[in-house]
Amino acid sequence: MNCKQHPPGRAFTLIEVMVAIALFGVIVAAIYSTWTLVIRSSQGGMAMAARVQRARVAVRTIETSLTCIQSFQSSPQYYSFVVLNGDPSQLIFTARLPFFFPRSGRYMNPVTGKNFPVRQLFYTVESSKDPEMGNSEKDLVLRQKPILMDMDPDEQGTPLVLARNVKNFVVECLDTNQGKWVTEWDNTNSIPPQVRYSLVLGGNEDAQGAALTVGITNIVTFPSVMLPAFLQKPNGVQLPK
Repeated sequence: MNCKQHPPGRAFTLIEVMVAIALFGVIVAAIYSTWTLVIRSSQGGMAMAARVQRARVAVRTIETSLTCIQSFQSSPQYYSFVVLNGDPSQLIFTARLPFFFPRSGRYMNPVTGKNFPVRQLFYTVESSKDPEMGNSEKDLVLRQKPILMDMDPDEQGTPLVLARNVKNFVVECLDTNQGKWVTEWDNTNSIPPQVRYSLVLGGNEDAQGAALTVGITNIVTFPSVMLPAFLQKPNGVQLPK
């Protein structure tokens, strides 16, 4: 029986194998670069969304407290309005706060009998205590206390962090006598009619290496003015506050 022999099959040459491997490496590198870009963009987007949400919480807290401000001329030690821009930046005033204000459960609790809606607030920009953030980062924190009481040690040591990685926090007051915005207010005998504040939060870089920041500037008009001393003491008797 005669068997017909087929010619041997043509194998790949070394050059062809090397070219195929090189093309495969290029394709893998392109896929990896695209995947890395997508991941970085996604992380940057989530970080930006978190900063925007954090800024919204901070803005809502500041504006809620400012619109609830109280001030009595005969008691400046309890009702003074202080603005200091610098290191650290500070905003200090007293307000009658609603029950939904952050940490109100510590001061307004019917079960324990606590009812301290009028509290002194301390907004301060301080170095971050988060070890992951580093000492170079700044936080906007809030401390509060009832006006006739000392500040609780827990409140002093662990304030409420409203915003992290604060690049700038500036508070300006409308001075009607000068007709302009001023960056300091230490007049304990009055409160300004309007306050303008700017909050800038920084963060990581985006996929192109640009710094991601969130900036907010708002103006708050006070619905009340400081109560003059003579209105607090009709007929020589001081009204309860």
